[in-house]
Amino acid sequence: MAAVGEKLPQGRYGRSADERADRKLRIVGAVLGTAMLGLVGWFGYDYVAGTQISAEVIKFDVAEGADEVQVHLEVRKDEQATGSCTLRALAKDGGEVGRLDVRIDRQGENRIDEVVTIRTTRQATAAELMGCTAA
Repeated sequence: MAAVGEKLPQGRYGRSADERADRKLRIVGAVLGTAMLGLVGWFGYDYVAGTQISAEVIKFDVAEGADEVQVHLEVRKDEQATGSCTLRALAKDGGEVGRLDVRIDRQGENRIDEVVTIRTTRQATAAELMGCTAA
């Protein structure tokens, strides 16, 4: 039996209040860190997988002296998705000389190949896809 003035060996009979608080903080930090990682993963997946319409310019043709550009556009989308894609024609100096919003409203198709004409204000040298948005 221990005398009244003797101290018990340190660390032998459970954790101190500071050690218990440190453990609780580590557990709370781990839970919050895991939740944050899951949230970032969810938003990343939704951003990538949530895109319903994507497209690319396969080729374009600018006739010499013409005031238009023929653009071959390939669109990939969900079968029921509708929306639009914006194309623009560029001059030799890089300025925009024409713009066209192409309506994508054919349902029941995953892939659409379409040749569209962008009317220009002066001679164009290039055409580019600005982006697509789902309706």
